[in-house]
Amino acid sequence: MESEHKNEPIHEQLLSDAAAQLRMALGSMSSVLSRIIPPEARDADPRLDAHAALLYQSYYKMLRIVNNMTAAAELTGERPLPLRNDDMVSLCRAVCQCTEGLARMQGITLHFESDEPEHIIALHAEGVERLLLNLLSNAMKFTPKGGTIVVRLRGVEEWIELTVADNGCGISEELLPTLFDRYRHTGRMDPPVHGLGLGLPICHRIMAGHEGEIFAASTVGQGTAVTARFPNRRSVIAHLSDIRLQYNGGLNPTLLELCDAVPYEAFCVKYMD
Repeated sequence: MESEHKNEPIHEQLLSDAAAQLRMALGSMSSVLSRIIPPEARDADPRLDAHAALLYQSYYKMLRIVNNMTAAAELTGERPLPLRNDDMVSLCRAVCQCTEGLARMQGITLHFESDEPEHIIALHAEGVERLLLNLLSNAMKFTPKGGTIVVRLRGVEEWIELTVADNGCGISEELLPTLFDRYRHTGRMDPPVHGLGLGLPICHRIMAGHEGEIFAASTVGQGTAVTARFPNRRSVIAHLSDIRLQYNGGLNPTLLELCDAVPYEAFCVKYMD
């Protein structure tokens, strides 16, 4: 046990270094793709557009993995995120509006609900956006066509609760205790098709940075609800710096986070702007 603990910093540095090398290669790949398959050529040839969409989806998937590898080095950190007063309702509504069309392509209905038209709390906007997109991505992966995802905001005593609930396949009871740290439990990680198992641990880190908490409830065959609780308070400190949680490379952050939860058609040229 002691030797595993000593090796953790080495593993984290290796992940960080590998991610940096992969990001450089992906940057070159993106530059070449845009030159050999320009948007105007894709517009003129539907078959070429479909092939290009498959390539771009693969590119987005690789970049998302690289971002998660970079973030993995921060998973054990306890440093609070720099928080600013912002409207939680408008932030979450905007993310849902950007995601609604992609969910529709999967045959899934996405609803956003809030018991208030606006609510200002201290938050890290980029972190909240990434957390919500991660939860939506998971919900979309495991909700079948014809299913429903509901994003709900409500005040509960000293908390603001953000819940993403679906009526998909659900999660077995034995997985729930390690759901947010399964990257440390290799026997309980998702199959490879569903990524490295870092999305929910990253969500857990984001909530720790807000001094909040995150938990899940699920019933197999009925669906899953993941709830993130944010302290219902405002900041009195003005932060001049920020902590980036991911690198988008100028890409659409919504499509980047949902790239392995949507069909390749989402990457056709008419949807890429």
